[in-house]
Amino acid sequence: MDVIFLNGGSSSGKSTIARAVQALLPEPWLTFGVDTFVAALPETGGGIEFGPDGEIVVGPEFRRLEEFWMAGLAAMAAAGAHLIVDEVLLSGGAGQDRWRSALAGLDVLWVGVRCDPVVAAAREAARGDRIGGMAADQARRVHAGMAYDLVVDTTATDPDACARHVVAALKSAS
Repeated sequence: MDVIFLNGGSSSGKSTIARAVQALLPEPWLTFGVDTFVAALPETGGGIEFGPDGEIVVGPEFRRLEEFWMAGLAAMAAAGAHLIVDEVLLSGGAGQDRWRSALAGLDVLWVGVRCDPVVAAAREAARGDRIGGMAADQARRVHAGMAYDLVVDTTATDPDACARHVVAALKSAS
Protein backbone atom coordinates (compact mmCIF):
# COMPACT_ATOMS: atom_id res chain seq x y z
CA MET A 1 0.00 0.00 0.00
CA ASP A 2 1.30 3.43 -0.93
CA VAL A 3 -1.25 5.83 0.53
CA ILE A 4 -3.68 5.84 3.43
CA PHE A 5 -6.31 8.46 2.63
CA LEU A 6 -8.31 9.72 5.63
CA ASN A 7 -11.38 11.80 4.74
CA GLY A 8 -13.60 13.41 7.34
CA GLY A 9 -14.98 16.71 8.51
CA SER A 10 -13.20 19.25 10.64
CA SER A 11 -12.55 18.05 14.20
CA SER A 12 -13.47 14.45 13.36
CA GLY A 13 -10.10 13.14 14.59
CA LYS A 14 -8.23 12.53 11.32
CA SER A 15 -4.95 14.10 12.40
CA THR A 16 -4.92 12.24 15.71
CA ILE A 17 -5.67 8.96 13.93
CA ALA A 18 -2.88 9.67 11.41
CA ARG A 19 -0.35 10.16 14.21
CA ALA A 20 -1.53 6.99 15.96
CA VAL A 21 -1.24 5.02 12.69
CA GLN A 22 2.33 6.32 12.26
CA ALA A 23 3.18 5.06 15.75
CA LEU A 24 1.82 1.58 14.97
CA LEU A 25 3.56 0.99 11.66
CA PRO A 26 7.12 -0.37 11.60
CA GLU A 27 8.23 1.68 8.59
CA PRO A 28 7.98 5.49 8.35
CA TRP A 29 4.81 7.00 6.91
CA LEU A 30 4.63 10.73 6.22
CA THR A 31 1.44 12.62 7.07
CA PHE A 32 0.21 15.52 4.97
CA GLY A 33 -3.02 17.27 5.77
CA VAL A 34 -5.27 19.71 4.00
CA ASP A 35 -4.48 22.14 6.82
CA THR A 36 -0.84 22.14 5.65
CA PHE A 37 -1.96 22.95 2.12
CA VAL A 38 -4.30 25.74 3.25
CA ALA A 39 -1.56 27.20 5.49
CA ALA A 40 0.78 27.29 2.47
CA LEU A 41 -1.65 29.37 0.40
CA PRO A 42 -0.88 33.06 -0.04
CA GLU A 43 -2.40 35.47 2.46
CA THR A 44 -4.69 36.65 -0.31
CA GLY A 45 -6.45 33.32 0.13
CA GLY A 46 -5.48 31.40 -2.97
CA GLY A 47 -9.10 31.08 -4.02
CA ILE A 48 -10.55 29.92 -0.71
CA GLU A 49 -12.96 31.88 1.47
CA PHE A 50 -14.08 31.10 5.00
CA GLY A 51 -17.55 32.36 5.94
CA PRO A 52 -18.41 33.48 9.47
CA ASP A 53 -20.71 30.46 9.91
CA GLY A 54 -18.04 27.92 8.94
CA GLU A 55 -18.93 27.72 5.27
CA ILE A 56 -15.95 27.24 2.95
CA VAL A 57 -16.08 28.35 -0.67
CA VAL A 58 -13.34 27.44 -3.12
CA GLY A 59 -12.78 28.93 -6.54
CA PRO A 60 -10.81 28.11 -9.68
CA GLU A 61 -7.50 29.44 -8.29
CA PHE A 62 -7.80 27.09 -5.32
CA ARG A 63 -8.55 24.14 -7.59
CA ARG A 64 -5.50 24.96 -9.74
CA LEU A 65 -3.22 25.08 -6.70
CA GLU A 66 -4.86 21.95 -5.29
CA GLU A 67 -3.96 20.08 -8.50
CA PHE A 68 -0.29 20.96 -7.91
CA TRP A 69 -0.56 19.81 -4.28
CA MET A 70 -2.12 16.49 -5.29
CA ALA A 71 0.43 15.92 -8.06
CA GLY A 72 3.28 16.62 -5.65
CA LEU A 73 2.01 14.17 -3.05
CA ALA A 74 1.38 11.56 -5.74
CA ALA A 75 4.95 12.01 -7.00
CA MET A 76 6.29 11.46 -3.48
CA ALA A 77 4.27 8.25 -3.15
CA ALA A 78 5.33 7.08 -6.61
CA ALA A 79 8.95 7.68 -5.60
CA GLY A 80 8.48 5.29 -2.67
CA ALA A 81 7.37 7.44 0.26
CA HIS A 82 4.45 5.99 2.23
CA LEU A 83 1.86 8.72 2.76
CA ILE A 84 -1.08 9.34 5.03
CA VAL A 85 -3.29 12.04 3.53
CA ASP A 86 -5.54 13.84 6.02
CA GLU A 87 -8.29 15.49 3.92
CA VAL A 88 -11.64 17.23 4.09
CA LEU A 89 -13.28 16.55 0.74
CA LEU A 90 -15.87 19.31 0.70
CA SER A 91 -17.24 18.03 -2.60
CA GLY A 92 -17.38 14.41 -1.42
CA GLY A 93 -17.22 11.95 -4.32
CA ALA A 94 -16.16 14.63 -6.83
CA GLY A 95 -13.14 15.34 -4.64
CA GLN A 96 -12.39 11.63 -4.43
CA ASP A 97 -12.48 11.49 -8.23
CA ARG A 98 -9.88 14.29 -8.42
CA TRP A 99 -7.65 12.44 -5.94
CA ARG A 100 -8.15 9.10 -7.72
CA SER A 101 -6.86 10.73 -10.92
CA ALA A 102 -3.86 12.20 -9.12
CA LEU A 103 -3.07 8.91 -7.36
CA ALA A 104 -3.60 6.71 -10.44
CA GLY A 105 -1.29 3.70 -10.40
CA LEU A 106 -0.81 3.83 -6.61
CA ASP A 107 -2.35 1.52 -4.02
CA VAL A 108 -4.66 3.59 -1.81
CA LEU A 109 -6.58 2.62 1.31
CA TRP A 110 -9.63 4.93 1.43
CA VAL A 111 -10.76 5.54 5.01
CA GLY A 112 -13.85 7.50 6.03
CA VAL A 113 -13.52 9.17 9.43
CA ARG A 114 -16.99 9.87 10.75
CA CYS A 115 -18.06 11.76 13.84
CA ASP A 116 -21.49 12.81 15.07
CA PRO A 117 -21.97 16.51 14.14
CA VAL A 118 -22.79 17.50 17.74
CA VAL A 119 -19.63 15.81 19.07
CA ALA A 120 -17.49 17.30 16.27
CA ALA A 121 -18.92 20.77 17.00
CA ALA A 122 -18.05 20.40 20.70
CA ARG A 123 -14.48 19.39 19.79
CA GLU A 124 -14.29 22.34 17.41
CA ALA A 125 -15.36 24.75 20.16
CA ALA A 126 -12.85 23.25 22.61
CA ARG A 127 -10.00 23.61 20.10
CA GLY A 128 -10.55 27.30 19.62
CA ASP A 129 -8.63 27.36 16.32
CA ARG A 130 -11.56 26.77 13.97
CA ILE A 131 -14.42 28.89 12.72
CA GLY A 132 -17.57 27.82 14.52
CA GLY A 133 -19.90 25.82 12.31
CA MET A 134 -17.28 24.10 10.16
CA ALA A 135 -17.47 20.75 11.95
CA ALA A 136 -21.27 20.54 11.88
CA ASP A 137 -21.39 21.63 8.22
CA GLN A 138 -18.77 19.11 7.12
CA ALA A 139 -19.64 16.11 9.31
CA ARG A 140 -21.92 14.50 6.75
CA ARG A 141 -21.34 16.28 3.46
CA VAL A 142 -17.69 15.24 3.07
CA HIS A 143 -18.88 11.62 2.89
CA ALA A 144 -21.53 12.16 0.18
CA GLY A 145 -20.79 10.00 -2.84
CA MET A 146 -17.63 8.54 -1.33
CA ALA A 147 -16.46 4.93 -1.70
CA TYR A 148 -14.40 3.69 1.24
CA ASP A 149 -12.42 0.57 2.02
CA LEU A 150 -12.94 1.23 5.74
CA VAL A 151 -15.04 3.56 7.87
CA VAL A 152 -14.20 4.45 11.46
CA ASP A 153 -16.37 6.51 13.77
CA THR A 154 -14.66 8.66 16.39
CA THR A 155 -17.89 9.66 18.12
CA ALA A 156 -17.35 7.07 20.85
CA THR A 157 -14.23 5.22 19.66
CA ASP A 158 -10.84 6.56 20.69
CA PRO A 159 -8.23 7.43 18.04
CA ASP A 160 -5.91 4.58 19.02
CA ALA A 161 -8.65 2.00 18.43
CA CYS A 162 -9.51 3.65 15.10
CA ALA A 163 -5.81 3.56 14.17
CA ARG A 164 -5.67 -0.16 14.97
CA HIS A 165 -8.60 -0.70 12.57
CA VAL A 166 -6.77 1.25 9.87
CA VAL A 167 -3.56 -0.75 10.36
CA ALA A 168 -5.50 -4.04 10.30
CA ALA A 169 -7.18 -3.00 7.03
CA LEU A 170 -3.80 -1.95 5.63
CA LYS A 171 -2.30 -5.35 6.47
CA SER A 172 -5.24 -7.29 5.03
CA ALA A 173 -5.09 -5.22 1.80
CA SER A 174 -1.37 -5.88 1.33
